[in-house]
Amino acid sequence: MTPQYQIRADYDAHTIVVYQAYPPAIAEAALRAGRFVEPFSFHRMTWIKPSFTWLMHRSNWARKPGQERVLAVRITREGWEEALSRAVLTTADPAAVARAAVHVQWDPERSARGAALNHYSIQVGVGRHLIRTFTDDWTVGLTDLTPQVRKASALMQTGHAAKAQRLFPAERTYPLPRTLQGVVSPGG
Repeated sequence: MTPQYQIRADYDAHTIVVYQAYPPAIAEAALRAGRFVEPFSFHRMTWIKPSFTWLMHRSNWARKPGQERVLAVRITREGWEEALSRAVLTTADPAAVARAAVHVQWDPERSARGAALNHYSIQVGVGRHLIRTFTDDWTVGLTDLTPQVRKASALMQTGHAAKAQRLFPAERTYPLPRTLQGVVSPGG
């Protein structure tokens, strides 16, 4: 049985992949530059999600206006864990949330078809004071997953869920350091 609060992600010894969906102008500029550049906003919180299926639900498989392009953003595990160390749960005292450099919220994980599951997926909001650190120091690679997402979506819609799931990134339990578990898990 899957624990109620567990980070599942595609990661290696040094990096973790998080997903974001953007309008074409932001995605294309970032992919051309190999990093986030304008028109990406450096003045507002950006939400990163290690769950591919959760982002597929959120972006309606890259069909939601303003979320037509899906990027896999590879960041350093050091940066990921730094973000989590500075996080406050969005369910905390509103004053603490307002002051936090990073927000964490847990939403029901989603199946490939979008159904809510009985465990949660982490969403991490990197605040505007850390945006440049996220884009310039933590991010080590950007990959456009949009063609893969569109192919998987078409397979899902035509009743080929097993084939579609072969296109999903492999995610496994992320080994969260014990010191961070109390920070990001509801109920500590």
